[in-house]
Amino acid sequence: MEGLRDRTRRAVRAELAGRALELFTTCGFDETTVDDIARAAGMSRRSFFRYFPSKEDVLFGQLEAMGEQVAGEVAARPPQEGPWECLHAVLRGWEARINTQTEVMRLVERTPALRARLLQKRDEARARIVEALIGRGVAALEADLAAAAAGAALDTVAREWLRTDESAGEGAGGDADRLELTDRVFAMLRPAFLS
Repeated sequence: MEGLRDRTRRAVRAELAGRALELFTTCGFDETTVDDIARAAGMSRRSFFRYFPSKEDVLFGQLEAMGEQVAGEVAARPPQEGPWECLHAVLRGWEARINTQTEVMRLVERTPALRARLLQKRDEARARIVEALIGRGVAALEADLAAAAAGAALDTVAREWLRTDESAGEGAGGDADRLELTDRVFAMLRPAFLS
């Protein structure tokens, strides 16, 4: 059971992330300082660093928690389920939650520092997922390849959805059905060693 302190910390982190996104969107990522974010949230710079180690990390706090939760769900799947089917089922459930914020995705796409931090955070999350697959009895090489392929599948889905979003007009939302697209990409990318 999560305690009051954990819930409060999560709420403050979410508020900081929201304030930061507003500032990054209106002022630009490079132009926004940690002091600006802290001031917008009504706290000191020092308090900001109790919640996030850097300005880049403020947008990716949920990604850390997501990696742990996805790994937990992978570990809990039926033992007879193959690794690719397991990843597909778990990540299909997460797909909408992973990429719901179009504005964050656009910001990351046009900001090299954020792209670099996103790659680092994804690598950390993928390492947790690989360990969960190994815990299910999948060989390390196959677990690593399956997790990398699944990550590539989700990246492809996100890019395609952004393309349909851009063709529909700013803020209109993508035309592609994200779950259908996820299923299609996972089917196309199914690793040969798992066939």
